[in-house]
Amino acid sequence: MADKPSIVLVHGFWGGAAHWSRVVVELHRRGHELLHLHAVENPLTSLADDAERTRKMVCQVEGPVVLVGHSYGGAVITETGDLPNVTALVYVAAFAPDAGESPGQLTQERPPAAFYDIVPDSDGYLWIKPDSFHGSFAQDLSVEEAQAMAVTQKAPLDSTFGDAVTVPAWRVKPSYYQVSTEDRMIHPDSQRRMAARINPRKTVELDASHASLASRPVEICDLIELAVRETID
Repeated sequence: MADKPSIVLVHGFWGGAAHWSRVVVELHRRGHELLHLHAVENPLTSLADDAERTRKMVCQVEGPVVLVGHSYGGAVITETGDLPNVTALVYVAAFAPDAGESPGQLTQERPPAAFYDIVPDSDGYLWIKPDSFHGSFAQDLSVEEAQAMAVTQKAPLDSTFGDAVTVPAWRVKPSYYQVSTEDRMIHPDSQRRMAARINPRKTVELDASHASLASRPVEICDLIELAVRETID
């Protein structure tokens, strides 16, 4: 089994591992064995906690790994992607911070359209307003799908937004980036700037919402498979 590539999927804020369900189904349809598909369930309590949980998952995998991050998950793979068995990083409408940068800093530099639809609760967790979730996060999914995402959203601790990356793995690992041109959670121009900075082998622009992993799984899987082909012998 060790010579077969594995794909490790890392979710972002306001969703758990199940946000990757359509990508998992599509990858499996294309012949990737379930044994070699992994979706991390991160606590979203700090970048250190999430990086450690992802690191443990990657270290459990024998053989080469392509690490894929959506949204804040991009910060997580940036922090953990220097592990020796990681061959490539794939960013899906994701943060790709440099050393000393945080998702919060990058968001404030270029606020996205739905910036003010994010609200804190009394315990320090951040939520997308449920009645705004469809238009903010997933406008290219059905109303019913967005309603389910809104009710089951996984809120991060507010402080996690301010956690900075230490040593960015994209400086040493081949990277790939998907830009969502209709994204209202991470400004599309911010995505383009981050993509250009990491000098990816491939950048793909999709006319998609922030939830491109759910609305455009075929194209996301195309990019993941390109990373597999180009970086794993």
